[in-house]
Amino acid sequence: MEVRARLRHLQASPQKVRLVVDLIRGKNVEEAATILKLTRKSAARPLAKLLRSAIANAESKEQGVDVGRLYVKEAFVDGGPALKRIRANTMGRAFRILKRQSHITITLDTRKGSPQGGN
Repeated sequence: MEVRARLRHLQASPQKVRLVVDLIRGKNVEEAATILKLTRKSAARPLAKLLRSAIANAESKEQGVDVGRLYVKEAFVDGGPALKRIRANTMGRAFRILKRQSHITITLDTRKGSPQGGN
């Protein structure tokens, strides 16, 4: 059973979010939640919330799903629209600032075999 959760327009650059997403790809959901809780990156908190949402989607899609068998099948980050801002500089110049956004997708699936299966 495959379930998906998406977070769109996160105000963080995709490059920085990918550092955190790479930590949880392929892990069990309990292990992934623990990793996100202990990670000190700013993207870890919205990712933890997204992971909880994906787990809730799995529970609502199929009654009695074993959360211990769920794992992060795939997780990826796409770039969203960039907010273009201007910063004034000396001698009448203006520099462009791009405030980048991210779209994150997490897909969970059930592991075949024992609940404590390998990574």
